Amino acid sequence: MIKKMANRLGVLLLIAAIVTSTAWIGSASQAEAAGSQAYTWKNVVTGAGGGFIPGIIFNETEPNLIYTRTDIGGAYRWNPSDSSWIPLLDHIGWDEWGKTGVDALATDPVDPDRLYLAVGTYTNDWDPNNGYIMRSTDRGDTWQETELPFKVGGNMPGRSMGERLMIDPNKNNILYFGARSGNGLWKSIDYGATWSKVTSFPNPGNFVQDPSNPYTSDIMGLAWITFDPNSSSPGQATQTIYVGVADKNASVYRSTNGGSTWTAVPGQPTGFLPHHGVLSSDGNLYISYSNGIGPYDGEKGDVWKLNTSTGVWTNISPVPSSSTDNYFGYGGLAIDAQQPGTLMVAALNSWWPDTIIFRSTDSGATWTRIWDFDGYPNRKLRYTQDISAAPWLDWGANPQLPEITPKLGWMVGELKIDPHNSDRMMYGTGATIYGTNNLTDWDEDKKINISVMAKNLEEMAVNDLISPPVGAHLISAVGDVSGFKHDDLTVAPAKMLTNPNSTSSIDFAQLNPGFVARVGYADHAVNPNAKSISLSYDGGGNWFSPNAEPSATKGGGQIAVAADNTSLVWSTSDVGVYYSKTSGNSWTKSTGIPANAEVASDRVNKNKIYGVSAGIFYLSTDGGATFAQTTATGLPEEGALNFKALPGVEGDIWLAGGNVDGGTYGLWHSTNSGAAFTKLSNVQQADNIGFGKAAPGQSYLALYTSAKIDNVRGFFRSDDGGVSWLRINDNDHQYAFTGSAITGDPRIYGRVYVGTNGRGIVYGDVAGNPPVTPTPSTTPVPTVTPTPVPTTTPTPVPTATSTPVPTVTPTPVPTVTPTPVPTATATPTPGSGSFKVQLYNGGTAATANTLNPRIKLVNTSSSAISLANVKIRYYYTIDGDTAQSFWSDWSTVGSANVTSTFVKLSTPKTGADYYVEIGFTSAAGSVAAGQSIELQTRISKNDWSNYTQTGDYSFHSTATTYVDWNKSTGYLSGALQWGIEP
Repeated sequence: MIKKMANRLGVLLLIAAIVTSTAWIGSASQAEAAGSQAYTWKNVVTGAGGGFIPGIIFNETEPNLIYTRTDIGGAYRWNPSDSSWIPLLDHIGWDEWGKTGVDALATDPVDPDRLYLAVGTYTNDWDPNNGYIMRSTDRGDTWQETELPFKVGGNMPGRSMGERLMIDPNKNNILYFGARSGNGLWKSIDYGATWSKVTSFPNPGNFVQDPSNPYTSDIMGLAWITFDPNSSSPGQATQTIYVGVADKNASVYRSTNGGSTWTAVPGQPTGFLPHHGVLSSDGNLYISYSNGIGPYDGEKGDVWKLNTSTGVWTNISPVPSSSTDNYFGYGGLAIDAQQPGTLMVAALNSWWPDTIIFRSTDSGATWTRIWDFDGYPNRKLRYTQDISAAPWLDWGANPQLPEITPKLGWMVGELKIDPHNSDRMMYGTGATIYGTNNLTDWDEDKKINISVMAKNLEEMAVNDLISPPVGAHLISAVGDVSGFKHDDLTVAPAKMLTNPNSTSSIDFAQLNPGFVARVGYADHAVNPNAKSISLSYDGGGNWFSPNAEPSATKGGGQIAVAADNTSLVWSTSDVGVYYSKTSGNSWTKSTGIPANAEVASDRVNKNKIYGVSAGIFYLSTDGGATFAQTTATGLPEEGALNFKALPGVEGDIWLAGGNVDGGTYGLWHSTNSGAAFTKLSNVQQADNIGFGKAAPGQSYLALYTSAKIDNVRGFFRSDDGGVSWLRINDNDHQYAFTGSAITGDPRIYGRVYVGTNGRGIVYGDVAGNPPVTPTPSTTPVPTVTPTPVPTTTPTPVPTATSTPVPTVTPTPVPTVTPTPVPTATATPTPGSGSFKVQLYNGGTAATANTLNPRIKLVNTSSSAISLANVKIRYYYTIDGDTAQSFWSDWSTVGSANVTSTFVKLSTPKTGADYYVEIGFTSAAGSVAAGQSIELQTRISKNDWSNYTQTGDYSFHSTATTYVDWNKSTGYLSGALQWGIEP
């Protein structure tokens, strides 16, 4: 995850050879605000986490003591009673947000109660604070900390290398830490309280991922530390220590005298970077190498074994770097402590068709893979995969072989076998933790059962939240995994929001809340026709991309929806503010408002749209076409701003923002559409504002904010329009940075939803009140909606070859044809019937290995039609009779509800010797009078040989949007309703 903090905090530089400890933190008391109210805080459940897992650490001596570290979401301890994770850093406050980036973790094998973290999120100026070593003697329930004289990079490149913080297994008061940024090796001899630089260590690393980018231009530094416990005895400092360094010429160093002197290990491989170094009890040191530090880069690599007794190095790569089949490098590495010759390694960056995990039971002499090609494009799998704990991990995809969904993962920089249980293995991915409890079945050529092992680990960076008055209680906008619609906060959603796959802003029409719009970032490099905006007409259940977006935008920014959804206003991240009054099918640049302005709609007057930038407030009274400055003064000219209009009251606006550096910071209120604002004197700082159901006996909606009031940072609620405030969180529930998103629930008094930067979405209810999650109201669906067009279709597979090696990393997505105004086309008049069929072909090349009919069924009758009784036929020539496959890539009624049957004509016709008959299950429901449904389909031969479309009966070579097409026939209960059979 990469998310830069909005606020710049003060910098405290401490450059010294020895660093001393600071005061106790955690549950320590702080000054309280004037008023407070006890709340119960929980995570909104996604079931998978949603973010990158760079480290999983098992305690070597105590079973079931397991920890995981995240890049921006803190650290967790395993709860064996219910196989969940317990968050350990929720007490981290606003000013210390960097401490939720955990770059290394160490659990003490001598005293399992001791736990250590190296924390700090960025080594560049995004994080103004130095790094810390946090230490606990109660497994992370409470903490002490020591500031380091340099920064730590929990969310920097190379974060899945490690572990770079290690405890001497013979003398546990001794710890070593491998620093980034050229700061070298550091040592503590007092259980992590003070630290000194190991001046004898010769190489602080020299590898830089990309010097042209401020995020990737830092020196990686040290990657991992490994002790040889057999080189000493309990109570005496371990003498032999290995350190991995990000240097392609000399990457492994060894000390044989307890760290006094160090030398590069003779004979070591060069040209790659060491990701993990694990010493087996049989004396073999195993190292996984890649030519990048990850987690996103790395295209070549090897696995090496050092016999520490003989000094002999052996390349044991499952796929050596010299092979054209090696396109990924190696990341996660694990040794079975119960069976020292058993080890596993993972491909670091095998995106296509999936990641690869390798296993050896003979110290790397031979390997088996978790999947193999079995007659391309088919694959033989050594696993089953269960994502029922988080069904959305299928990514809403319908891929083409050899890809399948769900994927095993990507960015697998961490993989561990339980040292106490050879059957348990866990590994981290870019979205969750997967694992198995029957790992040794692999060795008997049985399938292992992989499932999600991330219960209660919520790691999303949240950008925006809405809680409409009907339908789902919560819809979220998330960076890495786009967002979710939550009808039940305690249940993982069945699907994530897709297209775009990253969401920066979301809004709904207050007077028509079933209409929701969101904007984010489409990958135009992969799919030039993808859209960075998506619309829903059913409260977030189904999403469609309009036909257009502002010219040349890369997406992002903020969306505002007029109160009745007659206009959309999009403040893009790059090309300015645009408006649309055609449901996004065309966009015009707004005038009178600067680029990057924050925008929001009035929740009563459909014509009023508001904007703010650099201390100036703007008002549009024509749905966002033109803006004019208001006379408001005193607003922040610097810092992030968040403002919203109050539902139910025209012109009532609340604005939070500013920063300390700019000198203007707080909360403002306007009751006249932004003509003037009043600053609340009782709020020192505020970063967002949200509204919820009014308190009993009150008419004004409850206000919620993440703010500083009476010198205390926290979440606050006001029931009297901002006159007085109650702090509603406590010091154990601060969640670091919470400035992006907050909203109350309009149906449940006291409930508030808060977006965090790494701890997902948390929600609070008044303590003692029984949990309330009412059944969602039925969301009204408009009777007429614009024609939706999905942004993407799965990747077609090229003509079959022998086992291919991908030349690109992310899976390419084919171009999606935009929907222009159709050219007039002469079509025969069909016979009368209850519906008609419209069609165009997504691909119009004369020859292709995939047919791509896109079909719309329009109900022309006066009553609803049950889709279970409908059949549609597409006629074509097979051009070489062989088995075929059909896919419904997307449908208004859901792809799972579309059926197909291939039929060979007994007597070939002109342009047709086959047809595919498309039908629907009963779950597809019905299509109302005057309404329509759409489906996008693909047909391919199983050997991926080509069709010749030219001359196919149902093929339309010129249409680029839906046109009436009587060469595709439609039937109702077996009776022809539309078209002419060949």
